[in-house]
Amino acid sequence: MRRDVGVAGGGAAGLTAAITAARLGARVTILERNDRPGKKILATGNGKCNLGNQKLAVSEYYTSGDPGFVAECLERFGTKQTIRFFEELGLGVKDKNGYLYPACEQASAVLDVLRYEAAALGVRLITECRVRRIEADRGSGKILVWGDDDRYSFDSLVLACGGRAAPKTGSDGNGFFLAGQLGHSMVPVVPALVQLRCREDFFKSVAGVRAEAVVRLLTQLGEFSERGELQLTDYGISGIPVFQLSRTVNYILQGQKEVEVSIDFLPWYTKEEFGSLCTARRQRLGNRTAEEFFTGLVHKKLILLLLRLAGLKAGESVDEADPEKIERFYRLCRDFRVHVTGSNSFDSAQVCAGGIPLCEITESMESRKAPGIYLAGEILDVDGKCGGYNLQWAWCSGFLAGQGAAGGGS
Repeated sequence: MRRDVGVAGGGAAGLTAAITAARLGARVTILERNDRPGKKILATGNGKCNLGNQKLAVSEYYTSGDPGFVAECLERFGTKQTIRFFEELGLGVKDKNGYLYPACEQASAVLDVLRYEAAALGVRLITECRVRRIEADRGSGKILVWGDDDRYSFDSLVLACGGRAAPKTGSDGNGFFLAGQLGHSMVPVVPALVQLRCREDFFKSVAGVRAEAVVRLLTQLGEFSERGELQLTDYGISGIPVFQLSRTVNYILQGQKEVEVSIDFLPWYTKEEFGSLCTARRQRLGNRTAEEFFTGLVHKKLILLLLRLAGLKAGESVDEADPEKIERFYRLCRDFRVHVTGSNSFDSAQVCAGGIPLCEITESMESRKAPGIYLAGEILDVDGKCGGYNLQWAWCSGFLAGQGAAGGGS
């Protein structure tokens, strides 16, 4: 008998679940709160959609639950399956240093091929439908879903409403509310892959500076570090290494007021190489002014800030300057301390960390609290690093949930 499958949410995970269930013979209906599906897909990868990564590993993901669960899911639907899935939809996929993109480098093409396939399979799409309530009817065995104006009845339902990141795209946390109605608990949710705000008042003077750097969190739990292009803003720090560390910072800040961060603006030098560089510069350029002397070492805006913090004047001769102040400037280049007091909000976050614990779902993504309900995507307590890992989780969990909801096995 043909199963009626509902999918709450028409994002990356929801569309994948709908296509998978329809291919297995289910009659599928997507309930999408926006006027069109997949808005968040359009914003991914700066509009190019980094849809996966060749270097797929569970170490690129975070969860408070069992990492082995994530690993098993990715084993069943990993990078090879993602490439095959999209190529079957007609999308060319290219590899850019391990990062997977559509050949045309347009996120809109990824959404289009998903929409076209769903339509070709007869998937019914109901837009501007916010799910308000979900109940299991014990008498009929059906899953009852209430929208704004109508009630729907399904044999199974995939809950893929997203998390709280980028609420303008539809991910406003409603999925967590619905999961709570069904008896699920929740790991605290915080913004992830997001900019960090600092208490220092000098950031406006260096806003716009970009530099390769190592960013280290100095915490009681140990040191966490990432390397990549750092961006200084008028309120703090941004860029890939900051994004990668932001979820950790936000969880730490739940228990304390600030987190100390050390920035190395010259990470390609070893300690010995940097020492030799400093000595050689002093011998060759010691007769220059302080500003001239340090030009070419770091960004000019940064030079002026570091001179001030080191107690040096831009126009004073290096030969006549206090050697300790010169040394202090060098130390600031390698160990520049700032204090993070928070992050930008969910409005700016690419994803959120936290969500429904993995121990509350089965290997087929079915709820242990409410049989017949399947969970997929950002609503679960899984988040990945930058580089296509979060979309890979969406495709993977969406496929497994759609398969389970259609009765296609685990």
